[in-house]
Amino acid sequence: METPNTELIGRGRAAFADRDWAAAYAALREIADEARLDAEDLERLATAAYMLGRVPEMVDGLERAHHAYLEAGRELPAAKTAIWLGINLAITRKMGPAAGWIARGQRILESTDEDCVERGYLLFPRFFRHEAAGEFDQAIELAGRTAEIGRRFGDADLVGLAMHAEGRALVKVGRAEEGLVMLDEVMVSVTGGELSPVVTGIVYCSVIEGCFEVQEVRRARDWTAALSAWCDGQPDLVAFTGQCLAHRSEIMRLEGSWDDAYAEAEKAHERMARGLIAAQAHYQQAEVLRLRGDQAASDTAYTRVTESGGDPQPGLALLRLDQGDVEAAAAGIRRAEAEAASAIDRVRMLPAYVDIMLAAGDQAAADTGCAELDGIASQTRVDLHLAAAAYATGACQLATGAPADGLPSLRRALRIWNELDVPHEAARTRMLMAAGLDGLGDTDGAQAERRAATALFARLGAGALDGGPATRDRHGLTDRELEVLQMLTTGMTNRAIAVELVLSERTVDRHVSNIYVKLGVSSRAAATAYAYEHQLV
Repeated sequence: METPNTELIGRGRAAFADRDWAAAYAALREIADEARLDAEDLERLATAAYMLGRVPEMVDGLERAHHAYLEAGRELPAAKTAIWLGINLAITRKMGPAAGWIARGQRILESTDEDCVERGYLLFPRFFRHEAAGEFDQAIELAGRTAEIGRRFGDADLVGLAMHAEGRALVKVGRAEEGLVMLDEVMVSVTGGELSPVVTGIVYCSVIEGCFEVQEVRRARDWTAALSAWCDGQPDLVAFTGQCLAHRSEIMRLEGSWDDAYAEAEKAHERMARGLIAAQAHYQQAEVLRLRGDQAASDTAYTRVTESGGDPQPGLALLRLDQGDVEAAAAGIRRAEAEAASAIDRVRMLPAYVDIMLAAGDQAAADTGCAELDGIASQTRVDLHLAAAAYATGACQLATGAPADGLPSLRRALRIWNELDVPHEAARTRMLMAAGLDGLGDTDGAQAERRAATALFARLGAGALDGGPATRDRHGLTDRELEVLQMLTTGMTNRAIAVELVLSERTVDRHVSNIYVKLGVSSRAAATAYAYEHQLV
């Protein structure tokens, strides 16, 4: 091979330092095709390829760097590149080659007695095996040992990777507060620019994923904004941006910026056409469509979630409830709830489970789900969990005819939703509060809550307010049943409705029973809340 072009190498290294990945890749790739690059430059080439989303070229660059290190007699960095190759191949599910490269790295390290930082990197495959087997205590202990090795050798990347792995594991075993504090500490290193580019991206995305797993909205919002800024500063960046966009979409949906949320999810899907990130993107789009009342498009989007390997629940069950198919909603959410094993998975399913069980008239199941949700929230102390638990408690108490008991819980939920800036949930809570106030005879208070909720729904463009009476979904109700429902929501008794409509009280009783069945509710308060939330009055 020819002698490398030193000017071109300098240009490639400068572009690399500036995070200009396209220029770095072009310059180093040109030299690599013409002459021999040293091992460090081959690693730079591999990193630039990775950041541009060129995974095969990244693998090729690391393989060449590994052999270059071996030829130079530098066994320790050769071992490290082998281990990195194995980890990256495992991420892309090429388990055979992954195991082979990790075994090669281990063999190289076993050939020397030198105490070295590379031994810390070799612990990661063991950590992943413990985690996959559900052996979280062993995984946490191993991550702690790995971080100590990194500190001893002053390797910030190893410390950051190990601490974030330990934090994620703590969150998964229900030690959310402890784990989140550890993730916050790791993010100080990330935002301070102390870690290498690839490790920075890995930790950013993994920490944000951990925040979303436990539904820690404030942290997720802050770290997603930081990741977005980091990505925006590297115009050619492809790696990590799909996940970034998917998470930004979820934050925007919670905040009520539904147009932006849908657009961000579309960008995420364009970056990652298949796999779990694509499934996340489709799910966010399905949720936006469901909340807007576009049921057909939402149904299609949930189907795409399944096709991408994701789970469309609990959103799909809530869509079936919106469509008036309580039986299908109950079947879907019961299946999802039964399969949710970890506290993280259960806390995402239980709020919808409680709502749907109440709609199905299964008060016992709703109460059981509510109690479990409250227990998880008490343990995690995550605000979103506390709000969901308070809402569920209030809903269950209203369903049993105890509005005086339910209203304090609903007010607590509303306060947290407002503090988190989650407007749709705040509007739903206000509607349920209005039903409770009606039950207590506080007509003025109920009307005030409905006006506030209606204004929120209108600002969001929620489906409950779309269209006029002629086009709105009647949820299977006849004209007479709609008329009875409208009177029922004002607090009128069945006898008063009968007098007003010149009907027998028995006929009104039958209409009310039919309304309960069609709306999937079991009380006047629940029927009132449903009517206002779905703009039936």
